[in-house]
Amino acid sequence: MVSRTHSFARKLLVSALVMASGSTFVAETASAGAPIVQTQAPGYYRLVLGAFEVTALNDGTIDFPMDKLLIGESPDEITADYRKVFQKLPAESSMNQFLINTGDRLVLVDTGAGSFYGPTLGNTVNNLRAAGYTPEQVDDVVITHMHVDHIGGLAKNGQRFFPNAVLHVDKAEYNYWMNQANSAGASEAVRICFEVAPKMFNPYLAAGKLKLFQGDTQIAPGIRATPEAGHTPGHSFFVVESKGAKLVLWGDVVHSAPVQFHDPSVRIVWDSDDKRAEHVREIAFADAAARGYLIGAAHLPFPSFGHITKADSGKGYLYVPLNYTKNRSVENGGH
Repeated sequence: MVSRTHSFARKLLVSALVMASGSTFVAETASAGAPIVQTQAPGYYRLVLGAFEVTALNDGTIDFPMDKLLIGESPDEITADYRKVFQKLPAESSMNQFLINTGDRLVLVDTGAGSFYGPTLGNTVNNLRAAGYTPEQVDDVVITHMHVDHIGGLAKNGQRFFPNAVLHVDKAEYNYWMNQANSAGASEAVRICFEVAPKMFNPYLAAGKLKLFQGDTQIAPGIRATPEAGHTPGHSFFVVESKGAKLVLWGDVVHSAPVQFHDPSVRIVWDSDDKRAEHVREIAFADAAARGYLIGAAHLPFPSFGHITKADSGKGYLYVPLNYTKNRSVENGGH
């Protein structure tokens, strides 16, 4: 027993001396310098919501100069808000879409920017495939609103990316963006939407795959559109409910987590009616905080699933992202 102990001690001592001496033995067996990869894993994340599965799909990220886009705080205050959360400007912002699998239907919420905003975006279809689906399997595509970063992935060169899907959008939203006469009165920041909208929607219209809705509308069992105009004339939320679990997909109710949660009165230049958009944001934050259901949003950091709670100060709100888990299952929508 003693000899074995001494033998082990000697081996341990020899190993320590080899490392301390700077021996080249370890270097000779180590791999040569590996290349820096510089890419992330595919952008999808699954959430089990009751009997449904919701997959967040990331279209990519884009840098936004929030100190120039946000209205209601000074550029210095906005910069300070981002510094507090260790972020710099321009702010790297996610663009998120959501695929809802009800067991009977696949429903895609928004389609990303396509090729319109450069090479850092346009990854929705690739990430949908990486998540195990094909565009041909999508039964319904629902649009929160018709800004380019939400509809640019619908079609290309007149060909539908989702050939078997029915395309759903609010009637007021569709009528506004498909009418070129409205471009004269719109903000310069969103005028491109009038050019892009027909290119994206006409292929579905021609195929008999376009369906307009008005007001509170069931898209599929457990999935409901609710009108929340302000950001655009027909901006919609989509409410997803299954077995007592609830998720509300907000579209563009919030663009800047570091600024707008603590001060929901801050608006953005892309709002069609910024005062109404502010009101919608206040109500959305308050309701989510009071009722405790999950939310998802287009421009919160991917995958954007989380809860809203009132700030301890009593002023403003906090966004609480869901903790990562290998098998995320939500059994109810409350606290």
